[in-house]
Amino acid sequence: MEHTQLYTKISVLPTELKTEVNDFVDFLMNKRSKRIKKKIPIFGCAKGQIYTSPDFDEPLEDFKDYM
Repeated sequence: MEHTQLYTKISVLPTELKTEVNDFVDFLMNKRSKRIKKKIPIFGCAKGQIYTSPDFDEPLEDFKDYM
């Protein structure tokens, strides 16, 4: 749809409907801006949330035959 067609359709609407169209356009723009925004991870934000057991690097009993 071209801009002129859209403008022509909106220009013939009564004032209260133009207000609704304006509100709807604001809603669509707000919806899109929320979708586009992405959180940027902050270095170190997961500090203390990840745990590694002290014997993590030790060989597993199941693989003793292969070592």
